[in-house]
Formats: sequence, structure tokens, C-alpha cells
Amino acid sequence: MAFAQSELGQTLMRVLAEASSPGKRTVADYLLRNQMRVTAQGIEELAQSCHVSTATISRFARDIGFRNYAAMRAAVADTLQEMLQPVEKLRSTIEQRGRATSPAVESLEYAVANISATIGSLSQSDLDAVVRKLSRARAIYVMGFGLSSHLAGALVQHLQPFCSQVVEVVGIGGTEVAAGNLVGIGSKDVLVALSFPRYTLDCVRLASYARDRHAAVVALTDSPASPLAEVADHLLCVQSQHPVLPSSSSAALALIEALAVALMVSNRANVEKAARLTDVISTYLYGKK
Repeated sequence: MAFAQSELGQTLMRVLAEASSPGKRTVADYLLRNQMRVTAQGIEELAQSCHVSTATISRFARDIGFRNYAAMRAAVADTLQEMLQPVEKLRSTIEQRGRATSPAVESLEYAVANISATIGSLSQSDLDAVVRKLSRARAIYVMGFGLSSHLAGALVQHLQPFCSQVVEVVGIGGTEVAAGNLVGIGSKDVLVALSFPRYTLDCVRLASYARDRHAAVVALTDSPASPLAEVADHLLCVQSQHPVLPSSSSAALALIEALAVALMVSNRANVEKAARLTDVISTYLYGKK
């Protein structure tokens, strides 16, 4: 995520979004996803990984302002070195403690690091724009498959008391039910799509369908290189690195809570709804009579 926000990363993002050549888009996508691998690859290896010719790689490097492939690879390495300093510091600290750190503690430390990195990368204006979209939507559709399904459920639970209609797209029915739930989506609605590694193809396809129906698409994902980024009107990137799991959900859950809080306090009516909700459920709480 940090690499994609660098000067070189932004150049690659523009190529990914605007290039007419499929080969150029393939190379840009590969560089955005595999920076560490690229620093150790020769031009032939990169060409093989991208399923293009070495001539395509050379032209790509020149087109984005480098003398040759070697100069582009050096720039990737330099940018990566700057981006990885906080991560390397954490890794070094963990390695120095050696066996004194349990896998559970290491996982918790990654959660803290992911939340901190997410705070540093998100802009207030992006968050405010998403909250405005949610507060004005006729209906909000929330979609997450696989490891993202529990995050979608958490967002639905937070939004329901304050929004006129909230639809959990996937639920327990899988893709067929999800497609059916999205049939009525339109230009006055918002789809919040959540997808983290491993990405699901169905999520991207259904998000594209919602965009084609002129709904606003908000993507909660891990990187501007995520396949969801291409179909999103609003992109909220969440750091999700983990030493063992495919991805960590801790920062995503923190962002969901942040969006819920921002929506709750966005107007007086929502504050009053929160107070009424507390009154309604208070009789069911332990220790209340």
C-alpha cells in the first residue's frame, strides 16, 4: 500500500488505469504486487512472469522515464527500501527477542502495526466522503466473501440502527443469493465491498455489476493494486500484513468501527437514534430490571 502511494507507485497506478496496451497493464500490475521479487529478477525472468517479451519490458521502462530495465529495477529497490523501514524495524525487534516471543504475541504486534499504518495512510477527506455517501444512500449493500464475510456482518450490525435500509449481500447463501440481493441496486444506493487476500472473483464481478447499475461503490481492501480498486468510486486501503495468515482483519475491523462512529455523530438525528436504541435494549442487559 505504501509503495503504491510513492511517486513510482503512482506512475504505475496511472499506467494500470490508463494504458491501452494489455501488456503494459500486466507489467504495471506485477510491479505493484511483487516489488520485492522484482528487485531480484532479471529482465528475462520478469518477462516470463508477466507473459510478455523482454522488448515489452524495455519499452515499459523507457515509457515511464527510465533509461533501461536495470534503472527501473534500481528505482523499485530504492522506493521499497524507504517503504519497508518501519516493517523491518518491527521484524528486527521480533527476531532479536527470538523464542521469547510467542506466535500469539507476534500476531498481536502485527495487528498494532497494521492499525498504525492504516491511520497514517488514510485521509480525513476520503473518510468524510464515504460517510456522506452512506448517510445519503437510499439503501446500503454490504458484501464480503470468505474471510471478509465476518467483517461485512460487523459493518451491517453497526449501520442498521442509523440507516433506512442495510442489506447484507452474501449472508449464508453464497454467490447465487448475493447476485439476487443486488438485482435491485441503483443510482441512489451504495455498495460497500470488502476483499482482502485471498481475493474472491465473485466479489469483483458483483461490484462491477453494481457500478454498471450506477450505484456508488466503496471498496475496503488492502492496496490500490487490489482488483476491487478498478471498480471503486471510493477506495479505503487497510494494511493487512500477517506473518502466518493470508491477511489480518484487525485494521479492517478498526476502520469499520471508525466509519460507524463517524456516521453516528454526523448528525443530531443519529445521536438521538443511539439514545433510543440504548433505552430499548437496556431492559435485556444483565443486571437490569
